[in-house]
Amino acid sequence: MSALIDVILPVFLVLGFGYIVAWKGLFSESAVEGLMRFAQNFAVPVLLARSIAKLDLGASYDFGLMVSFYAGALISFVIGAGAARLWLRRTGPDAVAIGFACLFSNSLLLGIPITERAYGHDALSGNFAIISIHSPFLYAIGIVAMEAVRSHGTGAGLSRVGLNALIGVLRTPLVIGILTGFTIQAGQALTGMALPAPVWSAMDMIAGAALPAALFGLGGVLVRYRPEGDGRAIAMVTMLSLLVHPAIAYGLGRFVFDLGTPALRSAVLTAAMAPGVNAYLFSNMYGAARRVAASSVLVATAGSILTISLWLSILP
Repeated sequence: MSALIDVILPVFLVLGFGYIVAWKGLFSESAVEGLMRFAQNFAVPVLLARSIAKLDLGASYDFGLMVSFYAGALISFVIGAGAARLWLRRTGPDAVAIGFACLFSNSLLLGIPITERAYGHDALSGNFAIISIHSPFLYAIGIVAMEAVRSHGTGAGLSRVGLNALIGVLRTPLVIGILTGFTIQAGQALTGMALPAPVWSAMDMIAGAALPAALFGLGGVLVRYRPEGDGRAIAMVTMLSLLVHPAIAYGLGRFVFDLGTPALRSAVLTAAMAPGVNAYLFSNMYGAARRVAASSVLVATAGSILTISLWLSILP
């Protein structure tokens, strides 16, 4: 109960506050769009750039950490897409979109603040290592899978599909922020010169606004999503996202790779996050399973209040 109150509840109170004021019309839809544009296109990329620039790459990029998290993500994707196609009898594009919702955890907007509140800022290096390839890697998988399904029987080559996916991923603000962080770190290592202190201070100021703004804005965005219909698909996405993915990460991290406590916490808690809004954006981009994705984001985010408490109680 103390974990729920001290760690989880403040994060969801900020999110809930954004939901209520948007639901009551006190914060317009255009204001929500503007806030999310600031958070996702500017503040969060600066947060990522600053954090990755300061990462100890040798210590943070643990092979077992990455495999534990991403094996769970990929297995959840395969189960979700396969069950949607074979059990729920959805079309190929719908099945990929549903699988993507199982694949894409809200690693940044929920994973970072919850891990930080639970274990402190110094516990975030594993989170940022995961996040550094999260969007480019998972979006590339989703796009290639979707284009492969859509091009089935047309003779279109996957090499062209893969190139288009890579170009699209590299142009997203979050990936630009990640690459900027690596560039800063490489530049400092090569020249032996650090960025001027005023630049770091400015980045700190912008980064400090990123998570509160993003959480508040996420609450406003969730007002648009109404859980309706497709109950079995929504329940499956929620179960795979909140239980199966973190269970695989925990099993691999603890019993196969024998991860240290900080790395295990980062892998499991990041895996335990609900699907992010990106799951809906992906579905909307292809016009596939939009209602399932939108409802899954809302239902799983609400359900994660309880499941995150479970994982916090299990973790050392």
